[in-house]
Amino acid sequence: MASPIHMSETLVSSRLHGLIPENVQLCFQCQKCASGCPVAYAMDYTPPQLLRMILLGMDEEVLGAKTPWLCASCETCTTRCPQGIDIARIMDGVRQVAIAEGRRSAVPRALAFYKTGVMNIRTFGRMYELGLIGMLKLKTREFTKDMSLGMKMFFKGKIRILPSFKGSSEVRKIFSRVKEKERGK
Repeated sequence: MASPIHMSETLVSSRLHGLIPENVQLCFQCQKCASGCPVAYAMDYTPPQLLRMILLGMDEEVLGAKTPWLCASCETCTTRCPQGIDIARIMDGVRQVAIAEGRRSAVPRALAFYKTGVMNIRTFGRMYELGLIGMLKLKTREFTKDMSLGMKMFFKGKIRILPSFKGSSEVRKIFSRVKEKERGK
């Protein structure tokens, strides 16, 4: 007879519990989130598989997975979940734990994009595409990749040369409040 699996509070699940008020035990593996996910085909584990791994305390596998880094945060999974689990928020929480622990991303380009995007929003108060592209090219050293697409977008007026700073002071205040809350934990 197989021995029962005991659900224990592991590093990942306890840290996730502190970051997000989601209970992964509510997931009954209906697969609605995975069937609606636009990037599930590229993930190493589907969202419900990752939730089950968190529940089972598979810390190393969760923090080393590509899934949270490939998540587009489109919230399709969250909308489709009959249990109301905010799966996109859980994916963000896993990324936060991995970054806080200094772990290498299973998808280095995604981590570079994630960090550059946050820095971009913090600096300009909104996404400044040309700045994002420039910083991302410097970080990844892929200077000519997608150049033809970028030029098409530029000539169609989809990419602005100069950033807009409208609302940047409000966004900086939000980042400051978050930092204060993080220090207070």
